[in-house]
Amino acid sequence: MIIGQFCETYPPALDGVGRVMLAYCQTLSAMGHRCLYVAPRDIANTATPGCETLLYAGAGIPGEPYRVGVPGLSRAYRRAVRAIPFDLVHAHTPFLAGRAARRIARTRGIPLVATFHSKYYDDFYRATHSRALSRLGLKYVVSFYNTCDEVWAVNERTAGVLRDYGYRGEIVCMPNGTDPQSVSEEAYARALARYPLRENVPTLIFVGQMDVKKNTPSILRACALLRDRGMDFQLLMVGAGQDLASLKALCASLLLEDRVLFTGFIGERENTLSLYRRADLLVFPSIYDNAPMVVREAAAMGTPALLVRDTCAAEGVTHGENGFLCENTVESIADGIVDALPTAAAAGVRARDTIPIPWNQLMQRVLARYQRLIDRSGERRPA
Repeated sequence: MIIGQFCETYPPALDGVGRVMLAYCQTLSAMGHRCLYVAPRDIANTATPGCETLLYAGAGIPGEPYRVGVPGLSRAYRRAVRAIPFDLVHAHTPFLAGRAARRIARTRGIPLVATFHSKYYDDFYRATHSRALSRLGLKYVVSFYNTCDEVWAVNERTAGVLRDYGYRGEIVCMPNGTDPQSVSEEAYARALARYPLRENVPTLIFVGQMDVKKNTPSILRACALLRDRGMDFQLLMVGAGQDLASLKALCASLLLEDRVLFTGFIGERENTLSLYRRADLLVFPSIYDNAPMVVREAAAMGTPALLVRDTCAAEGVTHGENGFLCENTVESIADGIVDALPTAAAAGVRARDTIPIPWNQLMQRVLARYQRLIDRSGERRPA
C-alpha cells in the first residue's frame, strides 16, 4: 500500500499531531508499506524522521511548531507527487497540507481520510479575539471534513467536539498509540545528570508546549498553594513555546524559582523518557488537548497523570485506578496532587498496563480501514 500522510509540522519541532503522524509513517513503513511524511520543509533543519518524506517550502510561525507552505507553488513537490502512485492519502490537518491531500485524492479518484485532532475554535479565538471570526474559521474547517471519504477522531469526546462544530457525517474513533518505552540505566543516569534534581522529594512533571491554552499557569499557581501549605516538591516544566517567558515571569512572581525547573525543548528521546521515569506524577490539567500523547508516554514509563475531569484528555482514565482526576480550579489541582502522590506508584503500574496501545497493533486497525476505503473506491471507478 502506498500512503501519503499530510500535516504542518516536521521533526524535531513536532506538536502532538506531528508525532502521531510520524508514528503512522514509521510503523507502516516498518510493516512493509510505503508511507510518506508530507509537510512544509524547514531549510535549516537537517533532521531525518526515519521514514520517506515529501517536503515543500515552508515558513515558520513564531513561537509555534507549525509551518506554513503552499505545496502547489513548489515545482519539485508537484513533480514528485506525479511520480508517486498513491493508493490513499490521509490528512492530519484541515489547512493547506490537508487541502493538498484533497487535491491529490480528487485528481486521482483515491480515498481521502482525515483525522480531527484539535480544538480549532480555541486556536481561532486566541488569534483573533473575535467570536464571529472564530465561527467563520470553523466553517472553513468543517467544509474540509465534509469533503473527506472518512473522518476519524482520536476518542469519543473529541468526536463530540467536531459534531459541536457542525459536522454531521459519520466519525470513526481511532485512538493514538504508544509503544512500550524504556531507557537503560546508563542512559537514565546520563539524562538525570543534566538537571539539578533533589532526591527524596515528590517530583511533578508537565510535558508539552509552554502555552497558556494548556492551563500551565494553573499548574504554577497550584504549586504555590502547595508551597504555602508547607509541602516540599519539585516541578519539571518540559518544553518550549510562545508563553515560556510569561510562565517564567509568573514562576518568579510566585517565588517558585527554587522549586520549578524549565528545561526548554528536549530533542533527545531518552532524556524525556528518563524524566517521565524520574517523576512521580504528570500534572496535565489541559482542557484544550484531545488525546495527549504525553499522557500515554508517561503511562508507558509507569507515571500516572492528573487530569481535569470530563475533558477529552481524561477519556480512558479512571480516578484512583490508572490515573487521577480533578476539577478545573487551582485549589482542586493542588488537592489532586496531594491526594494522588501516596498511591501514584501503584496507579502508574496500572496506567502502563491499560493506557498505551502499541502502534503496530493499532496499525492493523488502520490498515483494515484503509483497505476498506480503497476497495470501495475501486468499485466506484468505471471499468
